[in-house]
Amino acid sequence: MRALLQRVDQASVTPPGSAIGRGLLILLGVGHEDTEAEGERLAEKIVNLRVFSNDAGKFDLSLLDVKGEALVVSQFTLFGSAKGGRRPDFTAAARPEPARALYEAFCRALGRRGVAVKTGEFGAAMKVALVNDGPVTLWLDTVAL
Repeated sequence: MRALLQRVDQASVTPPGSAIGRGLLILLGVGHEDTEAEGERLAEKIVNLRVFSNDAGKFDLSLLDVKGEALVVSQFTLFGSAKGGRRPDFTAAARPEPARALYEAFCRALGRRGVAVKTGEFGAAMKVALVNDGPVTLWLDTVAL
């Protein structure tokens, strides 16, 4: 799995019209080899990742510490490759059925860890809006965790 995290003051996605305040916008891509166990590991990493600033301005607080929310949006394009030409190749992304199951399992894993989770509409064309805080943007890949 690949996750692009953006620390936000607020974010929203339409459809379905989900919105969060302070927290993380998580763009999540699922690959062919991904498993539910990797989603659990990724969720654990994300909720405890110290990417929010303390009073001294240092990254020292996690999503759990700040009682932040998560907005999770499926994004198969995170598995796109432009090596072969001018049109991206998305064959490394999982097919929709298994990807949906792992996306939903990941969202449940975040929720079980105490994070309020909102989602986009899996497989839909969506409009995402955000106010990036920092800006802080991080890339996580379960291959490297």
